[in-house]
Amino acid sequence: MNNQIFAAPLAGITDKPFRRIIRQFAPDVSLVTEMISCHSLVGQHKNCIRNFDEYGDEGNIGAQIFGADADLMGQAAKILQDAGAKWIDINMGCPVPKVATRAGAGAFLMKDHVLAGKIIEQCVKSVNIPVSIKTRLGWDEAHKDWQDLVHVAHESGATFVSLHGRTRAQGYTGSAVLPQKPSNIELPIIANGDIKTLADIERVEKLGYDGAMIGRGLLGQPWILGVICGTCEIPKNVGEIAMQHLDLIIDYYGAKAGIPMFRKHAAWYSAGMQNSAQFRIKVNQITDEKELKDLMKEFWSL
Repeated sequence: MNNQIFAAPLAGITDKPFRRIIRQFAPDVSLVTEMISCHSLVGQHKNCIRNFDEYGDEGNIGAQIFGADADLMGQAAKILQDAGAKWIDINMGCPVPKVATRAGAGAFLMKDHVLAGKIIEQCVKSVNIPVSIKTRLGWDEAHKDWQDLVHVAHESGATFVSLHGRTRAQGYTGSAVLPQKPSNIELPIIANGDIKTLADIERVEKLGYDGAMIGRGLLGQPWILGVICGTCEIPKNVGEIAMQHLDLIIDYYGAKAGIPMFRKHAAWYSAGMQNSAQFRIKVNQITDEKELKDLMKEFWSL
């Protein structure tokens, strides 16, 4: 079952440090990187550290790219293949305006199936590893044409599709509602959206889906995939994982950039615990590594 369960790409979250934490608990599940701009990647922009990630030691990992230029997307796919990615995922579902409207990428490709097909074809032609797409039900309630896009993906050479059970207009509001998988769909479909438990996975399997992708269910509990797959139990002391995560972030980004990035993780790790509100307030005011670690040791009794 492990190879049918995926960790979803989450912008600003599923970076290399977070993926290393997930991997400790779930060695065999499929991970996807946070989305990477084809322009930034091909241009080797120095201010984006993930442009230079190497994936050879990350197991079964897909690298997700976004963009609206087919040639650049193909070049980006080749760079990621050479860096060790096991497959390329094309973002066709991001609803954020700077991606989906101003850049004509992400969810915008649900409105332009011709361009979507060209991008998939170019990526498939540029690499010799699988290419997938991640999309949504449609642009809005009046345009739920995801099946048409899946047919385009199939004709263009994609290997599988991840489907988020919301429209672009919904963003991340409301509940994700996945339809029964139609029998005329040619590609495997991985279900995504509000999937957090084994029961959720079993529910989408009954709808005919070929796998499940967990996204926001990972926040504050990067071990959840391992628990579902039976490769680990919930850690007895979450603080030890949080501390390890902080060290990985500082090693990767440096303390100046890394400590502000870690604040959201500290909030998720501490959610529901006694005095967590006061803890989060203090964390959000700290910029010094030693001060932060001392606070974490006190809070989690490390």
